Amino acid sequence: MGSCTWGLSSEAMKKYHDEEWGVPEHDDRRLFAYLVLEAMQCGLSWQLILQRREVIQHCFADFDYDRLAGYSEADTDRILHTEGMIRSRQKVQATIHNARCFRKIREQYGSFDAWLWSHSGGRTILYNKHDEGEIPVSNGLSYRFSRELKQYGFKYLGPVVVYSFLQACGMINDHGKDCPCYQRINDQYPTIRKRRYLEKH
Repeated sequence: MGSCTWGLSSEAMKKYHDEEWGVPEHDDRRLFAYLVLEAMQCGLSWQLILQRREVIQHCFADFDYDRLAGYSEADTDRILHTEGMIRSRQKVQATIHNARCFRKIREQYGSFDAWLWSHSGGRTILYNKHDEGEIPVSNGLSYRFSRELKQYGFKYLGPVVVYSFLQACGMINDHGKDCPCYQRINDQYPTIRKRRYLEKH
């Protein structure tokens, strides 16, 4: 059986593809980590993000949103001077700000996980044609998520970034149909099939 071609570009990409990408995630800290990494990736390659993930994780308090929410401008300066860190003040400030917004959702719904997965009834979405490689950069679901997140104050989470997040955290299974991960995820987790054209912006 084949695999998704992007997952073959390096050992780091293969490990990420085989072990993480598309596997339904319900732990709030890991969900926050995915949000952070996807936002940090804007304008950069995912390969670079994987290479620097440990540095990013260290700079952002091991993705502990409660600790990160208390960071100050002095912490922003410290992070930006950390060797190997993505040097974007706007992204660093947005990440600290997003930690506070993340806590707002947790306070309202009990967990970010509960809020997130309520949008799909707790099931991974299988869109028609996606398993054949016809994958968009965004869709109606990611637009709706992006609008809702912005209502809570989140930054750097437009519909394209959000779509990547939904793929990463397993709400959308966009592995190819002949990729071993595709069927493994479908066998182990509840799914729902949807037609792409029904996902209007």
